[in-house]
Amino acid sequence: MKILSKYIWLFLLVFITVYGCKSEKKSDAVSSDTKSLHVSENGRYLMTGDGKPFFWLGDTGWLLFSRLTREEAVKYLDDRKEKGFNVIQVMLLHDVPSKNIYGDSSLIRADVSKPAITKGNDFKDTLQYDYWDHVDYIIDEAGKRGIYMALVPVWGTNVKAKKVKQAQSGVYAKFLADRYKGKWNIIWLNGGDIKGSEGKEVWNTIGETLRANDPNHLITFHPRGRTASSDWFQNTKWMDFNMIQSGHRNYKQDTSKNETNHYGPDNWKFVQIDYNLKPTKPTIDGEPSYEDIPQGLHDTKEPRWTADDVRRYGYWSVFAGAFGYTYGHNSIMQFYKKTDKKPAYGPHDEWFVAINSTGAKQMKYLKELMLSRSYFDRVPDQTLVSGTNGEKYDHVLATRGEEFAMFYTYSGKNFSVQMGKIDGDEVKAIWFDPRTGKTTAIGKFENKGIKEFNPPGEPREGNDWVLVLDKV
Repeated sequence: MKILSKYIWLFLLVFITVYGCKSEKKSDAVSSDTKSLHVSENGRYLMTGDGKPFFWLGDTGWLLFSRLTREEAVKYLDDRKEKGFNVIQVMLLHDVPSKNIYGDSSLIRADVSKPAITKGNDFKDTLQYDYWDHVDYIIDEAGKRGIYMALVPVWGTNVKAKKVKQAQSGVYAKFLADRYKGKWNIIWLNGGDIKGSEGKEVWNTIGETLRANDPNHLITFHPRGRTASSDWFQNTKWMDFNMIQSGHRNYKQDTSKNETNHYGPDNWKFVQIDYNLKPTKPTIDGEPSYEDIPQGLHDTKEPRWTADDVRRYGYWSVFAGAFGYTYGHNSIMQFYKKTDKKPAYGPHDEWFVAINSTGAKQMKYLKELMLSRSYFDRVPDQTLVSGTNGEKYDHVLATRGEEFAMFYTYSGKNFSVQMGKIDGDEVKAIWFDPRTGKTTAIGKFENKGIKEFNPPGEPREGNDWVLVLDKV
């Protein structure tokens, strides 16, 4: 018995030492880098290294590295920080090769496997630096402001045009991984407005190479309009979260015979599809319709998407289960200036004016609302909406946690709620204004049965409100 007891205690000592150390190491790894981004344990959201929720509020600054000076880039980043944005989506190579505003080229002889690096230069040297020093400078300035840079290695049109071979892409991806794996504020956006089936071997090579050489940064794929990364890469090991591009078409324009997803502005339908896929991965609308861009993009005589529209895309997608939202503006994504010879899609305002557009100012209220309640327990739940839900712009999206529920209506029409879906005998109700972030108390109600709510103002498109119910 004494010998048996001795071995039992020895076994327990070894078990505690081994597994206790493993747990301690895991805890240290998480706490040692509080800014690093991770997928949450339930596979639905992103969180920082210290376990805090991270709501992605992105801006499409696609041509930032090539179109702005250092001083202009700092002005842009200061503005985006002040407006609550925490992710900038940007292309490393818009063209093969790309040049920046100083005339510095990104590549040697248009070969992505040969980045044009000037040895001995420092990105802080204002007299002499190369293309990649300029990129480094902007990334570090973003980091000083707590902003993550979601980097597209090479835009999809270059791969489609056969300017990037598979072998070259692997060498290039390793260069990127080695150069940026030590920077905390990096996210990788493989692809770039392209179907994953076009040049799939290149996209997989880039993704696999980034994952092998930079295991600590998240990776996704930026797809073509009206498609999702999950259409091609859902089961790949290199992709950490999904991204959709719901696109820029209205309901009447979204009729292509060669495409199956005719959702128009209903971006919540893309999110809903991703949400139900296995394995579970977070998802986000990484490119909805931009503010002040023509509906359908190419005909500048068409009506323009407005601040009302970008709000709708944001709340619809997040309430459907997305972990964040990316805003875009026609002038800002290309950093338009009146001196530009060939601007795209008929921009109106120069970029430094457009940064103060109405929609850009209102995006932070979505982030603040979602972070104001419990975070990781939130789920989309359309059973909260009682009776017949509206179609198209009248559709109400609902989401809830254990002790709260939220409903987004874009048109401000009356809708009915199935009570009793969250904890508590009573709930208190408020109206949240997506235009101002202000709230108006409605009252307290018994948490059972069906109750109709009447949003403030007259019903119309753009009279959008969020009904929030909280457990008393």
